[in-house]
Amino acid sequence: MNTLKVWLLMGVLTILLVMMGNAIGGNSGAMFFFLIAMVMNFFSYFYSDKIAIKMTRSYPVSESEAPELYEIVRRLSQRAGIPMPRLFVTPSDQPNAFATGRNPANSAVAVTEGIMRLLNKSEVEGVLAHELAHIKNRDVLVGTIAAAMAGAISMIGNVIQWGAILGMGRGDDEEGGGGLVGGLIMAIIFPIAAMIIQLAISRSREYGADATGAQIAGSPNGLANALLKLESAAHRIPMQVNPATSHLFIVNPLSGASFARLFSTHPPIQERVERLNRMRV
Repeated sequence: MNTLKVWLLMGVLTILLVMMGNAIGGNSGAMFFFLIAMVMNFFSYFYSDKIAIKMTRSYPVSESEAPELYEIVRRLSQRAGIPMPRLFVTPSDQPNAFATGRNPANSAVAVTEGIMRLLNKSEVEGVLAHELAHIKNRDVLVGTIAAAMAGAISMIGNVIQWGAILGMGRGDDEEGGGGLVGGLIMAIIFPIAAMIIQLAISRSREYGADATGAQIAGSPNGLANALLKLESAAHRIPMQVNPATSHLFIVNPLSGASFARLFSTHPPIQERVERLNRMRV
């Protein structure tokens, strides 16, 4: 099912890019942006983990440097029936974590420097089980592609806005270009459409990862307690992170900002905790 979502997402966002290209340069612009979309799809699919790691400034950590982290991830990976992912640390005092990669054999899990200081072992296990659930459910690729494509569409939207303001594209009517008004409308609507797609995908996958993560950990208690602590810490401890990657984390790292919360890529923590509590035996 998630494989279908990946191709569907690529298709929808490719169409948006082609339409935006048409608004800039008519038929030739549409073809140019189609080629851009194909290149982006290729790199997003095969290098999604490297993109996410680089964007979050995460660095690799060895087993000698983090033996407890390796022990927990190795044990939970065996329980989940997936290969052990590569482990990284994100340089931030805010406790948080994310997973990335195109499939279980090519995946990575990153935890922030602050997570081991705030959470106890049971809670750390719950968080890591949640991230392994994303890998097991094969939905980390969906989130990474959504981030890359949505970010690109937003950036191109800005180009269209400036192009329209400077009068570019007015002479493209013979090629089917949308002109000044069409370019401005698309520059406003398409980034919003891309963001809505990103939000919908991100929110739905969190519930599934919570449920699967609780099963991998053997109990929902650790994850439920961890989510409450992580949300509280996100309000108190700022995190310097590219907004395009915020939906990858287990809790929104930008939740301390009211504007970021308005467009949160995560479902409400209280609702997630309530669902986990209903799994208690």
